[in-house]
Amino acid sequence: MLTRLAIFDLDGTLIDSLGDLADSMNAVLYRKGFPVHPCDSYRHFVGDGIEMLVRRALPSEVVETTNIAEVVRQMRSEYSRRWTATTQPFPGIPELLVELHARQIRTTVLSNKPDSPTREIVGELFPDNPFAIVRGARDGVPLKPNPTSTLEIISELGVSPQQTVFVGDTPIDIKTGGDAGTRTVGVTWGFRKAHELVDADADHVIDHPLELLLIVDRMTQGGCRS
Repeated sequence: MLTRLAIFDLDGTLIDSLGDLADSMNAVLYRKGFPVHPCDSYRHFVGDGIEMLVRRALPSEVVETTNIAEVVRQMRSEYSRRWTATTQPFPGIPELLVELHARQIRTTVLSNKPDSPTREIVGELFPDNPFAIVRGARDGVPLKPNPTSTLEIISELGVSPQQTVFVGDTPIDIKTGGDAGTRTVGVTWGFRKAHELVDADADHVIDHPLELLLIVDRMTQGGCRS
């Protein structure tokens, strides 16, 4: 079936934002007198939204007695000042987007990052790539892996799940796409390891952005899993 839509996760899939996320959260922890974490630890802290990032970064013994909402507010404020420090698209992503558009495949972004910064970051880093929809976490709408937002995007753009690929770097993304009925593509250049994506039952696992073109072309020709 012809591929008509690609839904991308943002952090760890389109952009390498780990350093800025880690520095922001560590700055909050430091001010509160809590231990900070090495950047690599944040690979498993992010992905489920900012509240879960905060809960995972805080010392386990203080989570239940901490005003999580206030720490979330501080993290959002800190990140709003830092996100441009080192964050950039992963190598090959701009070229991939150009090739997808040349194939008349529409592209969208779906993140568990709050909606406003998601839109700001995408607009800043991808000014020449016209995403049809850019969507982050919104009040009253469940986060990924709940498929609600994915199905909304698919419906709004008038395609079917079978004509859609969901591309992400975590098992959360794979479950999101799978539960929405899309083909799922796990990427190894992001925040998680290949075996985690395989264990999550990704339809495809790729090591470079341009490999996605082989998958969408193969889907058009009726190919199989890889």
